[in-house]
Amino acid sequence: MGMAMPIAVALDDATVAFRVAEQRVYTAVEKADLSVADGEFVAIVGPTGCGKSTLLNVAAGLLKPAAGAVRIFNRPLTGLNADAGYLFQADALFPWKTAIDNVAIGLEIAGTPRSEALKRAQRWLDSVGLGAFAGRYPHMLSGGQRKRVGLAQVLIRDPKILLMDEPFGPLDAQTRQIMGNLLLELWTADRKAVLFVTHDLEEAIALADRVVIMSAGPGARIIGDWRVPLSRPRDIFEARLDKEFHALHREIWAVLKSEVMKGYAQASQDPSQNVSPSLPQSAEAG
Repeated sequence: MGMAMPIAVALDDATVAFRVAEQRVYTAVEKADLSVADGEFVAIVGPTGCGKSTLLNVAAGLLKPAAGAVRIFNRPLTGLNADAGYLFQADALFPWKTAIDNVAIGLEIAGTPRSEALKRAQRWLDSVGLGAFAGRYPHMLSGGQRKRVGLAQVLIRDPKILLMDEPFGPLDAQTRQIMGNLLLELWTADRKAVLFVTHDLEEAIALADRVVIMSAGPGARIIGDWRVPLSRPRDIFEARLDKEFHALHREIWAVLKSEVMKGYAQASQDPSQNVSPSLPQSAEAG
């Protein structure tokens, strides 16, 4: 038996609530318990509006839970998570900068000399298959190419944790699979802790070591956690043909389907029905 990997991200009974009109409170996520080991790839799936992205923002230190705690490598998270890199669904590229400058800027801001930053940025562009596109501006790149630049932009800073919020959502199905395989290739070479949010259950199973399911909101909870039995290294195209893939998909969908339907039903309700008069006690005290 090998030594257990340290826990990179731990949410302990994390509750996230927002003040809305008339001093009432909307509870987005309630008592979430989630841990991601160093080097582990965990995907979060759930209905629209269930708080998946909210959990990422908590792990990033962008949101403070109203109750519960967040630990990063066993240290309490009290501000921004300096160990994390965040890849959003929307492009985060500067339109007035070339691909290589978009990748290099994170190093330059941290004090790396420009010449060294550009050398490293070029190597990362090579790694994501865009070595010949260094001088192109974002509007000259396809959606998939911009995602590659965004991935290089995050990875060049060598974060210990990758937070990914439906990064391939806007892409067509074929490009999503290509990007998924590229992500797995880069992750296999340097296994970071990954927390990956997606609406796509098939994508989650094909990529991850574990798939975590959230209930419909408000007060969304983590209601399932499955380990993916597929071997690594893994090819997304081949993984989807595996019998174990289909068996796991059926098992998870049996739980997820009812939550998805609840999510659609609640989306048509009056939002004021889902608020309470006050924050959780610990948040009021803070």
